[in-house]
Amino acid sequence: MRRCIDRGALGMIGCMHLPQPRGPLSEALFRDLATRTALSATTIERGERVATAGPCALTDEDLQISLAVLYELHYRGFDGVSEDWEWDPALLRLRTGLERRHLAALRELVGPIAVSDEPIDRQLTALIAADDGPSLSAFMAKEGTLEQWREYLTVRSVYHLKEGDPHSFAIPRLSGRTKSAMVEIQADEYGGGSPARMHSELFAGLMASLGLDRDYGALWDDAPAAAFSSVNTMSLFGLHRRWRGAALGHLACVEMTSSEPSRRYSAGLRRLGFDEQVTVFYDEHVEADAVHEQIASVDMCGSLVAGEPDLAADVLFGAACSLAMDGLAAEHLLGAWAAGSSALRREASLAA
Repeated sequence: MRRCIDRGALGMIGCMHLPQPRGPLSEALFRDLATRTALSATTIERGERVATAGPCALTDEDLQISLAVLYELHYRGFDGVSEDWEWDPALLRLRTGLERRHLAALRELVGPIAVSDEPIDRQLTALIAADDGPSLSAFMAKEGTLEQWREYLTVRSVYHLKEGDPHSFAIPRLSGRTKSAMVEIQADEYGGGSPARMHSELFAGLMASLGLDRDYGALWDDAPAAAFSSVNTMSLFGLHRRWRGAALGHLACVEMTSSEPSRRYSAGLRRLGFDEQVTVFYDEHVEADAVHEQIASVDMCGSLVAGEPDLAADVLFGAACSLAMDGLAAEHLLGAWAAGSSALRREASLAA
């Protein structure tokens, strides 16, 4: 049986336990991963069923937690799950079916992508300017309560505790100026050589300051499908060479849209009485992403499209997906709070 490795001073662990299943597919899949060396006929049949039917893929709890677990085999894995599963052919076929449904839902959500003769950085800017999704950061800055902050951080922990990793899968698929620009951005995500300054570690510290369990994956059972569909979109783009343009467009959009919201998030925490030791995660993004914006849109995406013009549509698709998934999460959170209910599947686990 595989065992997790204690990461020591930073308090991070190498892997986690399988999450709780959320439907027939995840129930069968997780049982196979923990107890078998090959997929059962039941899991294959249920996977085919989920891949072709059901509610919207992006809010399908069973599909999204199953896809997240399949992708996590490429990240840190799970305690008690053999590493031999990572490239199992039957498992990859199962994942492919879920990915197709996920991609179809993304295409339906973002609609047609129009490509013009303008430089790709200007097209990205125009795409972002046209977005009319709800502003979660504005709400958190002015109205977010401490409990709402805990719920928000729980949802975002699915991504921020692995921040940088989904996009970094695309690095070996690039070359020249495009690759150099992406590495420059990602180096800051990983703290510029300082483990304590890694963005994932800064976020973990923020979680602990608000009384949440900071361990990698600890709050997966609390997070709704919207949290996983966002990260699954990044993993899909990063793990497929076919979608390298979308991975870069997604990353560029993140860098181009996070500086001002981060300023608002920081203001929201200060409104609740927290100081710069708690707001450092957002303060870091205010500064870093303002610099990254031009690197991402001009140097990274611009050089990619200059060398491979056919990828312009994919770059814009990735950026549109980033905006759409942020909107989906915001709608979930704000909708639940407006109704006076929790946005989580169950109350977030507070640190002991």
